[in-house]
Amino acid sequence: MHQFNELLSIIDSHIGGAQWFVYLLLGTGLFFTIYLKFPQFRYLKYSLRIVRGKFDKEGDVGDTSHYQALTTALSGTVGTGNIAGVALAIHLGGPAALFWMLMTALLGMTTKFVEVTLSHKYREITSDGTIAGGPMYYMKNRLNMKWLAVIFAGATVLSSFGTGSLPQINSISNSVFTTFGINKVLTGAVLSILLAFVIIGGIRRIAKVTSTLVPVMAIIYFIGAIAVIGYNYQNIIPSIYAVFHDVFTGTAAAGGFLGAGFSFAFNRGVNRGLFSNEAGQGSAPIAHAAARAHEPVSEGLVALLEPFIDTIIICMLTGLVVLSSGVWTKKIDNQFQYADLTVLAGTYTDQNPEGQKTLHDYLAGKTDLEKFSGQLTVTDGKIKNQPSIVHCRSLAEDVTVQSSGKPFSGTINVQNGRVLETSNVTFSGKSLVHSAPLTTEAFTKSWLGDYGRYIVAIGLLLFAFSTAISWSYYGGRAITFLFGVKADLYFRIVYVIGFFIAAFTDTTIIWTLSGIAIALMTIPNLFGILMLHREMKSEISSFWKEYATRFPEENAPKD
Repeated sequence: MHQFNELLSIIDSHIGGAQWFVYLLLGTGLFFTIYLKFPQFRYLKYSLRIVRGKFDKEGDVGDTSHYQALTTALSGTVGTGNIAGVALAIHLGGPAALFWMLMTALLGMTTKFVEVTLSHKYREITSDGTIAGGPMYYMKNRLNMKWLAVIFAGATVLSSFGTGSLPQINSISNSVFTTFGINKVLTGAVLSILLAFVIIGGIRRIAKVTSTLVPVMAIIYFIGAIAVIGYNYQNIIPSIYAVFHDVFTGTAAAGGFLGAGFSFAFNRGVNRGLFSNEAGQGSAPIAHAAARAHEPVSEGLVALLEPFIDTIIICMLTGLVVLSSGVWTKKIDNQFQYADLTVLAGTYTDQNPEGQKTLHDYLAGKTDLEKFSGQLTVTDGKIKNQPSIVHCRSLAEDVTVQSSGKPFSGTINVQNGRVLETSNVTFSGKSLVHSAPLTTEAFTKSWLGDYGRYIVAIGLLLFAFSTAISWSYYGGRAITFLFGVKADLYFRIVYVIGFFIAAFTDTTIIWTLSGIAIALMTIPNLFGILMLHREMKSEISSFWKEYATRFPEENAPKD
């Protein structure tokens, strides 16, 4: 398992984790922002009007309304990225990572506007009478690059698991287990049955479910987040200051957090920002293609709202919860995950600047520390002559070893710092935590106390489950494009099975896989929309002419 995760990490480091990918993503958003004269600011008020159906015409073709398409797409983006992904970004890159998440969203508003418009324009009606759309259709019908469309569709299928299915149920099961003590297998089984029931009904049932779920889950989460931020009101200004102050300098060591440089905060912030709002990934256009609209730009304007709601509002809330609560620098009791655990050969400390720098340089890849190889002797749960153990990028304390819930005695094999997994043997102790457990801990720092855990558990359940629903549709449309309508049913069966298995699979591996899947889907889409930049500008000009004719009193923009 360790070797597989290391292989995935190497692949991710050359694709989604590489600087060139970050520059491609931000550069595309920046290009369209300037080229289209800052549409995320100038068009925002019109987006709200179109969502309410103001621009609709009788006889518009589609399977869903503007609002249903928006909530379906939002249910696909508002998920673990908003709860677990923000916490992971701060854990890896410090407060500055949140800034880069927000910048990704700001530029992403334009990117999503463009990709949805072009995808809606070249959508098709399938043999069963439903609408099929997405970047693969403009690649095939406009660019005449079916090979690129096939690459994108294949990546979409992979991403439906790496983004929509696997990390969602994994975060749900971890949170439910931590909060309620419910077995992960049971959680996976129950939710898999519910998922199957919803997705069998196709886009109309999916849209009906998500249009109800999205507002409910947003309200619940908002109330819980405000309770934490209000309780820690004295930390609001310092938290916001840290987000902006450390943007170009990186974050110094604080508590158990050993510091993070600029490049790491920048890369992880952009990467997690994309995972959260999916701008440029090409997923949302698949949902929006089903919307009833006669003018593609109108649906693009609806999509422009998504990164604003998903990242600028919800992710910012989560970020302030994590930062103002202070838990991101504190070591807490937790059960260690083998993929996040490394046994060093020597003994180190994080209680002085020299020790902090040594460990920071190791985690940043600047230096290497000798890893332990051999056997750890454990007596009654305690490791004899214990070397330093790093877990979740922090120096672990009060480490104990258990087997089937009882103190373990015996030997444990370690090879090059990695514990060779032993059945029923677990490591526990104090260390930093990341992803959903970090956000869960932060939500307890309010008037609600430990009851705050339930907000995260319920929020994750609703957010992540709705994301899995939407991504089943995305993957199904991609399978339809590749193999025809009949293949969609087989895909849904495999999707549900994968959803179940991921409930009890290692978290770190799933997050790494999701990063690879995102990159493989995003690159062809960005390449495609950049090639069609002139057509996009022409579409916008045509749209505003019609809008001005129908609503002359509104002084529509002239592009």
